[in-house]
Amino acid sequence: MQINLPEVHRELTEAFERYEAALVSNQPQILNELFWDSPHTIRYGNAENLYGHAEIAAYRAARAAQGGAPARDTIRSVLTTYGRELGTTNIEYVMPNSKKKGRQSQTWMRTEQGWRIVAAHVSIIAAAD
Repeated sequence: MQINLPEVHRELTEAFERYEAALVSNQPQILNELFWDSPHTIRYGNAENLYGHAEIAAYRAARAAQGGAPARDTIRSVLTTYGRELGTTNIEYVMPNSKKKGRQSQTWMRTEQGWRIVAAHVSIIAAAD
């Protein structure tokens, strides 16, 4: 298996950057587009476990009505492609308003519609004791 083929890595990076731009600018229609439209898609969040595209889209609609995701600054990112059809994106971030640190991991798959997220996990890192 070939890791990080340049053209594949570039494609995944573009899809991931589109996701991040939509997240911080409260564009749920783009976020919904970038999640694979399947009952097999999963997103675990800070306070929710979402199974299937319909649950994820409902969450995005409710979140958008509240103003969207809070501002965040990425402090570290690792994007890796495995062959031509699968990739992962992982970031650590800090929310400047609260100084809370978080992490986000996504598994992306190439589909007929382009790169889509098939599994995602977002969590806040607990403060050290």
